[in-house]
Amino acid sequence: MQQRNADRTRTRILEAATEEFAARGIAGARVSRIAEVAGCNKAMLYAYFGNKDDLFDAVFKASLDKYLDEVGFDVEDLPAYAGRVFDYFEAHPDRLRLSVWYRLERPDGQPLEAIVAVNQSRLEELQQGMRRRVVPRRFTPVSLLSLIQAIATSWSSMNPELGSELPDRAVRRRAVVTAVERILS
Repeated sequence: MQQRNADRTRTRILEAATEEFAARGIAGARVSRIAEVAGCNKAMLYAYFGNKDDLFDAVFKASLDKYLDEVGFDVEDLPAYAGRVFDYFEAHPDRLRLSVWYRLERPDGQPLEAIVAVNQSRLEELQQGMRRRVVPRRFTPVSLLSLIQAIATSWSSMNPELGSELPDRAVRRRAVVTAVERILS
């Protein structure tokens, strides 16, 4: 029973921390708010996760794992990959905000090993796809991956003033997939 309560508490802390970090970033997040929402005290939070930065890393790693499980990566069909990235962040805008905070607040910090590994794997897959001529060689692997990810997440970073002018979700998704198809053609 003790282990189950510990797992439940850890899950509640991660859920509360995800909301807090997505809304306020690393610097703006408050451990006291996270503990209050999770229904535990700060000492327990620190016992489970160490400091606030370690808690953010745990939140970001959990978010990354869910993203990877849901989105996948297929060098043979990069337009479909871009569509899945679009779908994921449309359904989980808080996860995109976590990524943005990570990039904004840790541009020169210690990179998370999970992100380094995922990026390295994708870059290698793109390089192999280029060798097999499944992927055009007009861009480097890092340029191509960056472009695809930027296109897939571009709608979520639009100026709010364009809100009434934005096309519906299906049209936006189609634009993402079409743009990636054209980059590859």
